[in-house]
Amino acid sequence: MSKLSRRQFVASGIGAGVMMSLPASSLRASRYLSANDSINVGMIGCGGRAGQLSQQFSKVDGVNITGLCDPDQSRVARMKTEYNRAQGWADMRALLDSDNIDVAVVATCNHWHCLAAIRAMEAGKDVYVEKPLSHSQWEGEQAVAASRRYDRICQIGTQQRSDPMQAEIKRFLHKENGIGKIKACRVNRFGVRASIGKRETPLEIDNNIAYDLWLGPAQDKPIFRDSLHYDWHWDWNTGSGEMGNWGVHVLDDVRNNVFQDKVTTPRKIFGGGGRIVWKDAGETPNVHFVYFDTGSVPVVIGLSNLPAEPGGGKKQAAPHPGPGSGYVVYGEGGFYHGQRGKGAAYDSDGKLIKEFEGNRGEVVHQKNFLDAVRSRDRSIQNAELEVGHHSTGWCNFANIAFQAGSKFSFDEAKEIDLEQWTTLIGEMESHTRAHGVNMESDQIRLSPMLELDADTGRFVGNQSGMANKLIKREYREGYEVPELSVNVTN
Repeated sequence: MSKLSRRQFVASGIGAGVMMSLPASSLRASRYLSANDSINVGMIGCGGRAGQLSQQFSKVDGVNITGLCDPDQSRVARMKTEYNRAQGWADMRALLDSDNIDVAVVATCNHWHCLAAIRAMEAGKDVYVEKPLSHSQWEGEQAVAASRRYDRICQIGTQQRSDPMQAEIKRFLHKENGIGKIKACRVNRFGVRASIGKRETPLEIDNNIAYDLWLGPAQDKPIFRDSLHYDWHWDWNTGSGEMGNWGVHVLDDVRNNVFQDKVTTPRKIFGGGGRIVWKDAGETPNVHFVYFDTGSVPVVIGLSNLPAEPGGGKKQAAPHPGPGSGYVVYGEGGFYHGQRGKGAAYDSDGKLIKEFEGNRGEVVHQKNFLDAVRSRDRSIQNAELEVGHHSTGWCNFANIAFQAGSKFSFDEAKEIDLEQWTTLIGEMESHTRAHGVNMESDQIRLSPMLELDADTGRFVGNQSGMANKLIKREYREGYEVPELSVNVTN
């Protein structure tokens, strides 16, 4: 495959934003699939996660990887060494216009997820889109509306939903009342990461990358981190922080197993955090703590990317109850520890009641999606688009709370009378103090108590103004997410 420079892409018109301007009628619909037909899959994004997903899809009978698309041509070339019969493109439009693609797998940066999924559905493709569904809440609503308008099957990459263990957990918690009445839930993501650096001059973009396409809906701002790829997670322009990275997995587990998806939108959100210690180019918090009032079982989540203390290794995360990536369900007669692929229930004295073992949902999740594609029945999906929209929403709202926050106050934090919240704030106080940071300083934020209207998915009340401004992002010209629905929340 030839290598095209950024200048050549712009000169050809591909990088000038025209990609997103085609009407639906100009794009070919995918072919009808019988039960015995093979399914041709096109990868939109060819980074590390795309490599994992392509291998998982390839393990499902009757699947061919026939398309590879990424603005970074070196990534396309690398994946073509494994899928040498697949066509390669930099421009998503070419993949979507191909008759040789039935299903589009969106494994791009977060800021591209919704727009790529919407345009794929508009083009007649069914879509598997990586979590989080959306970069902002409004665009997730438009993605769900697109699925309904174009009658497309769309699955979210929360693969643990397809682990058979999940049904066992729900039966244990709700039908068997294995730990008694559920009182509260604590969610964790404690995993150590490194600084992304801070350059004095903007990062120079490699000529292999069609940068206008890479940016897509995001604003064209200078980048001062050391690496373009992956570390986009920690820039609000392109990513959603750890809350949208791992937080969506563990919060989705809670929505599934604790609430059985009956709670779509929290009633109130209260939280804060900060980006401390590293002094790098990142913007998203590396310590984050949030309280969700659901109207029934209260939920708190704590996240940290810092070691327990300065100089600590990758395995020395801050102390916390339960799994490092998982959740604890507190009941009147015991508690349950859940995490990807396994879980364990204990009585009130800490004695093991029951263990659970699963398969993590990998490959099973892809097969579940493709079964829905063949049958044209979205009801059999384990992570249908609207389910993913609601789980992503918890993360979007948590990030909004952080961004809408001001200086942390213990007096304000203590207004929440919940044991799990009090414990979490105490842990965060000890954790930040170990790194020389005073919680009641300009380095740590705390939001006001934000109230949500579940029918509209919008903040209401005296503190809603700034928060509602963050429901929808500003899109770059030529890459706007189309408005298809006012809202799609329950």
